[in-house]
Amino acid sequence: MEDELIPQIIKDVGFDFNWSEEKVWALDIPPEEMDIFELTWHFNIPFWDENGQKYCLYPLDVINHPNLHQEEYKRTMNSDISYPIDIMENKGKWLILDGLHRLVKCKILGKKKVIVRKIPRERIPEITP
Repeated sequence: MEDELIPQIIKDVGFDFNWSEEKVWALDIPPEEMDIFELTWHFNIPFWDENGQKYCLYPLDVINHPNLHQEEYKRTMNSDISYPIDIMENKGKWLILDGLHRLVKCKILGKKKVIVRKIPRERIPEITP
């Protein structure tokens, strides 16, 4: 996607590189527990698409109004929370590489802790396409 189509709010918090989810999954990183509140800031960023429009749907909208966003809610509730959420420190925060739907599902289910894998920044060359 062309850089100018990405909203500024996502540019402000996002990574400055592309990655392959498959390569992230293949990393041998031990899972650990984390308080969910360290990641819930993601709910206030429009990471998701809806009705053909890019970057318009906030995870918080799906949490608060599942009937208005049934497709994304179904996708969220079908996510498998037995897999850890892959995160990397970026600009002073933990940013999700893979697992936003799993995080949202954990929130909906009332979980206070989530299982994460903290991917070190020095592993970036291993996960780029």
